[in-house]
Amino acid sequence: MAEVKVVGLWKRFGDVEAVKGITFEVKEGEFAVMLGPSGCGKTTTLRCIAGLERPDEGDILFNGRRVNELRPSQRNIAFVFQFYALYPHLTVWDNIAFPLKAEKLPKEEIRRRVEEVLEMLDLKGLERRKPKELSAGQKQRVALGRAMVRRPEVFLLDEPLSNLDAKLRERMRGELKKLQRKLGATTIYVTHDQIEAMSMADKIIVMNEGKIQQIGTPHEVYHNPANLFVANFIGSPGMNFIRCRYDREGGRLRDESGGIEIPLSEIAREKLGSISTDEVIIGVRPEAIEFHPGPSPRAIEAGVYLVEPLGSVNVVNLEVGGEVIKAVAEPGFSPSVDEKVWISFKEVSLFDGRGGDSIGAMGGEELWRR
Repeated sequence: MAEVKVVGLWKRFGDVEAVKGITFEVKEGEFAVMLGPSGCGKTTTLRCIAGLERPDEGDILFNGRRVNELRPSQRNIAFVFQFYALYPHLTVWDNIAFPLKAEKLPKEEIRRRVEEVLEMLDLKGLERRKPKELSAGQKQRVALGRAMVRRPEVFLLDEPLSNLDAKLRERMRGELKKLQRKLGATTIYVTHDQIEAMSMADKIIVMNEGKIQQIGTPHEVYHNPANLFVANFIGSPGMNFIRCRYDREGGRLRDESGGIEIPLSEIAREKLGSISTDEVIIGVRPEAIEFHPGPSPRAIEAGVYLVEPLGSVNVVNLEVGGEVIKAVAEPGFSPSVDEKVWISFKEVSLFDGRGGDSIGAMGGEELWRR
């Protein structure tokens, strides 16, 4: 398996800059997920790695070897497309065997490899069916099998689960991750679905508008987002934001409506000492909001705006200061609209209110002056 490096990659389509000078690496055997909204440049990057697009600037390296000028067939990669791309006139067996026949491998070697893949992907008994006789999940497994049978150095997957229903997508996420671990395959996976990214990736490469916003483990991008975009894009619901003013002399944060005033700890003041603006944004995830039965130290008063029962949890929309934020609560907690409640934060992130970059993350107790 190969180590993949992308160095200073630019790709333009006329006046449109689809990818803007990005750099990252995927280690041998690593499962990396490129995550971002539609049009952010992730599929274009994947196609450059595959050789389906030619970079305007920058280098693609496999195990330190520059592959920019190599055709896709020379790169020893396997590409799994969003729409399966199966040959409709061929059986499951022949679809999977096709790349091996194109390489003119011995018949016995082809038979052995195809049998191995059929067994691994639970496709035994479907060998003689054609794609029109298969379910969406079976078609996706055949597409994966056709990629796996070549034993490539790098697997490239472009939103391969997006056409499946929710239940099958959930099951296939687990199967794909298990398969990748078994093969030890270097894998680059493109998706706009942050649940897929969080559940499958060793490393997440978050992109927006052609640029990398953050590279990190699922834990890092969730608990310590690099900027407001990552904080809001990762998580469902996304992170809440409360805009505040930093009173340097008094060492306090006040929200813009004056409804919140937080005396800051020494740790928080040290973090805020590095920024040039007094505009600060407190970010708090809905799961990190805790409800209290009444007023208590380091608790904020809030009004209930709306309750969304989701079965396993209730999402409580709260008016805090002049903003509405979301909190995830136990299903048994269902306050009335306009009821007053008291909340505290188990974990917060602080952001520069002008640039949107992270100032740092900390426990909620660390934010307040004792």
